Amino acid sequence: MSEHESWTDARLLDAVADEDRRALEVLYARHAPWLVIRLTRRCADPALVDEAVQDTFVAVWRTARTWKGKGEVAAWIWGIGIRRLLDQLRRRPAVPLPAYEQVMVSAEEQVLLGIEYGELGQAMGRLSPELRAVVQATVLDGLTTREAGRLLGIPAGTVKTRMMRAKALLREELV
Repeated sequence: MSEHESWTDARLLDAVADEDRRALEVLYARHAPWLVIRLTRRCADPALVDEAVQDTFVAVWRTARTWKGKGEVAAWIWGIGIRRLLDQLRRRPAVPLPAYEQVMVSAEEQVLLGIEYGELGQAMGRLSPELRAVVQATVLDGLTTREAGRLLGIPAGTVKTRMMRAKALLREELV
């Protein structure tokens, strides 16, 4: 086990900001597997998912200094990853269909775009990083309270409490 492998995500990200390639390798090994799984839930094309994951870690390398130390590194990486996947989906060339076929946008894709660009996205952006991470993990990613707690490094009870606070704040924002 190398020294880097015992480091916290926050310490690894600080090292990445100082251009430590080994730190990026360890972050990638820790986070790429779950990122692939979560992005695959939103896109069935493995090539697009792989490209989004690679783009995510290129962005981590380039923008590590922008992480403010608030919230979990995993949630920050997830935010980059989902935006990269949406970018990939938007760049996908349109396939011409015969006139009698209609293109239907999936409900999930509509929700993701609404979260990214709509009123809900703006309201989510005003939540603290800790509350936003819990909403993303439980609502958007469909993780259980226990799974979200494990991902975010907090007890399940804290996930529940933060979710209650986030719901109350979002309710106020969106009414």
